[in-house]
Formats: sequence, structure tokens, C-alpha cells
Amino acid sequence: MARFKYEGRDKKKIRSGIMVANNRREAIEKLRDEGIRVIDIREMAATGFQKEITLGAPVKRDQFIMFLRQFSTLMRAGVTIVDAVKILSQQVESKALRKTLTEIDEELRKGNSLSDSLAKYPKIFEPLTINLVRAGELSGNIDESLDRLATHYDKAYQTRQKVKSAMSYPVVVGVLAIGVVIFLLSSIVPMFADMFEGMGGELPMITQVVMGASDFVKVYWYLLILFVLLIMGTLWLMKRSEKGRFILDTLLLKIPIFGNILKKSALARLTRTLSSLFSSSVPILQALTMTEKVVGNEVMSKVIIAARDSLQKGGSLTEPMKKHWAFPPLIPHMISIGEQTGSLDHMLAKVAEFYEKEVEAETDRLKALIEPLMIVALAALVGTIVLSIMMPMFEMFQNVDKM
Repeated sequence: MARFKYEGRDKKKIRSGIMVANNRREAIEKLRDEGIRVIDIREMAATGFQKEITLGAPVKRDQFIMFLRQFSTLMRAGVTIVDAVKILSQQVESKALRKTLTEIDEELRKGNSLSDSLAKYPKIFEPLTINLVRAGELSGNIDESLDRLATHYDKAYQTRQKVKSAMSYPVVVGVLAIGVVIFLLSSIVPMFADMFEGMGGELPMITQVVMGASDFVKVYWYLLILFVLLIMGTLWLMKRSEKGRFILDTLLLKIPIFGNILKKSALARLTRTLSSLFSSSVPILQALTMTEKVVGNEVMSKVIIAARDSLQKGGSLTEPMKKHWAFPPLIPHMISIGEQTGSLDHMLAKVAEFYEKEVEAETDRLKALIEPLMIVALAALVGTIVLSIMMPMFEMFQNVDKM
């Protein structure tokens, strides 16, 4: 809800005050219902706790995809753009999107185009969305542009979710394993340390190593915290600079197993974006500029920039891709065929489908393989600690039996 400072006149006198409403039009309607004719009304800036705090994206991707699907369906049913936005502003789940659509409805009623209205909210509507909607306005096929956008975002969302799912499992199990090991070393192992010291004699090597690790954790636990904070701080600083992001993305793409999945996921996103833009008749140089911003990988962004520069100089689009290790021969080959046959958007869509299926297959294989491996690794860590405790106890029992 926003606050509006107003000045108006009723039947007796001029009145002023503050009205709380979702938007300016609603505030005027509320004042009119109270018998006040508005002379001037302005939205007040939010301060302090009045500001809405948003973590992450203001609109969840699945909710945004559903919005595009519903918008396209309404347009195909013959509903006008203004009425469609009005309907959607009342039924979308996202509070941020609902508020934005209400404001866009006001922009449309003022005579602004849909693409220009969307462009005023860059945090929700990406340049890809705005340009495809603008292309749909020019061609008279906004419903097709919206449906194409929904398909594009849906494919990208599904691919990204599969990658996240494949990579989150080892991270969660790894954190769990580290937590269990630290707990055992800091709480359980010290309980037996005093007993082993009173036994005399030399402890097995595995027990000495575990006891040393336990002493380190107890005395220098703050170093572990500093080490984790150092890694997180380094990653944060690298992501804030273009050179740092480039180095980080290069390392990620070259990680065994995971790097291959990340590379195919980025290639699927790149080719899917180019296909969507070309199919909407967006100029190739503009399409490359937009794709460079949304591909989400600095290594591939550099190649796209090089391809765009090559085109501007009269060279080939595929030449920079052929020379770069991150691009397999399939992509420049399919682009060349698409250029020759005049079906570049179709060829890129086929490449995107290929890599999306590859990501799905590899993530499924990885999850099937990594689950037992992580369980074995966790069992080995815990088993080593347990064995280091049990071996001296067995020796102690054997000495008692001999006596």
C-alpha cells in the first residue's frame, strides 16, 4: 500500500490530508466516494519501516511464466490489452507483480504502449520481454510474442532447476558431513581422550591423527569460521567485478563433471534466447547485445561480444565461436546452416532443445551416481572417527583379558 498526500474540495470547504491506497487511481476513487473532488494528489515517498523489503527477485519465475501464459490466453480470446492487464492485476499471486500491473493499467489508459509501460519496471520486466512485446506490437501478434516468451522462460527455468537440483544435493550432504565431523571431534572424541591418556602406551596412528584434529577444532575453532568467511568474502568480491566474474565462470566451466553441465546449461540459455529474438524479427546486432546480458556467464558473454564486433566489421558470426573452447563445433555449424537456409531461429531452437535434453540426462545420471558416493564418503568419515576410538578400547580389553 502507498500513501498519497491530497488536496481537494467537498461541498463546504477545501480539505487536505493523507490517503492510503494501492495506487493513485484507487486513492482518487476513495476520495470521490467520500465526497471530495481532488485538486492535487501526490504519492509520498516511503521511509523507514514503510519500505517493502524484497529478497531476491521481486517476482518468482514460475509466477511470471504463469502470468505470461494467462496474458497470451486472454489476448487470443479477443480481450483488449487494457482489459487483460486489469484482469491479471486482480488475480496474479505475486504482490509485487499485482501492484506493478495496476500501475501499468494506468499507463495504458493514458495512451502509452504496452512495451513502453513495461519498460518503466526493469526490475520485473527484462529487456528480452520488452523487446519481444514491442516486436509483437509492430507485427500485430502480441499473443504469439507472449506465448513465445512464456515458452522461453519456462524452458530456461526448467533447465536451471535441474542444474540446481543436481548441485544442491552434494552441497547439502557435504555441509551435513562437515557438521557431523565437527560435532564428533569437538564433543564426542574429547570424552575418550582423557581415558586414553590414562591407559599409557602408544596409541594407534589413526587415533593420534583424530585426537590431533579434535584438539585443533577445540583450540582453533575460530580459524575455521574465519576460513569460511574468507572464502565467502572472496567469492563476493569476485562477483562484483567483471574480471572476477570472468575468472570465476572460467573455473566453474572447467570443474570436472559439474562444469560440463553448467556449460551445456549456459549454451541452452544462449541459443534459446537468440532463437526467441530472431523469431520475433529483432535485428541481429540488437539480439546479440541482449543475449550477452542475459546469458549469465562472462566467458560466453565475451564470445558473443566478439561475434557482434565481427559482424559489425563485416566478418562472420561464427568465427569467434569456432576459436573458443567453450563452444562445441555443433553450434557454429548449425548457425552456418541456419544462415544459408534462412531458418536461423529454427536451427537455434533445435540446438537449445538438444542441450536442454543433454542437461536433463546428465543431471539425472549425476544424481543417480552421486547419492551413493556421498553416502559412502559420509560413512567413511564417521567410520574413521569411530574406528579411532574403538581400536584403543579393543587393545585395553585385550590387556585386561591377559591379566
